Amino acid sequence: MIHNYTIRKAEYKDIPDLSDLLTVLFSIEQDFEPNDERQQSGLKMMLNDSMNRCVMVAELGKKIVGMVTCQLLISTAEGGQVAVIEDLIVNREYQGNGIGKQLLSSIEDWAVEKGATRLQLLADKTNTPALNFYKKIGWDHTQLICLRRKH
Repeated sequence: MIHNYTIRKAEYKDIPDLSDLLTVLFSIEQDFEPNDERQQSGLKMMLNDSMNRCVMVAELGKKIVGMVTCQLLISTAEGGQVAVIEDLIVNREYQGNGIGKQLLSSIEDWAVEKGATRLQLLADKTNTPALNFYKKIGWDHTQLICLRRKH
């Protein structure tokens, strides 16, 4: 079990490593394609708005081994802010050490501190290991499905 990792907010210097992690994630998810330029652009936008967005990283020594992102939205159902969590990934060689759980916990703390009353996340429906992980740590399925339209 690895215990000497640190969870912290991402910094601009982390963007290349974070983009590498997103490349791995987007190669697993059927709805997305890896694209370093777009990934880095999106990460910069996330880091530019620390009031409504957060990127947390897991660092082991000087190496980033995991990440998670979160954005705040307004929910009419909740009558306030909710948080959408995306992009949770831990390098395969470090999975099973509690890093993903700690990343989610840290991003949840951030969201609750910002006033979020509900957290939701998106996961690829064919990523059985991820879905089992979320279920194991107390995340529930909803009756909602995600739809999209690209422009």
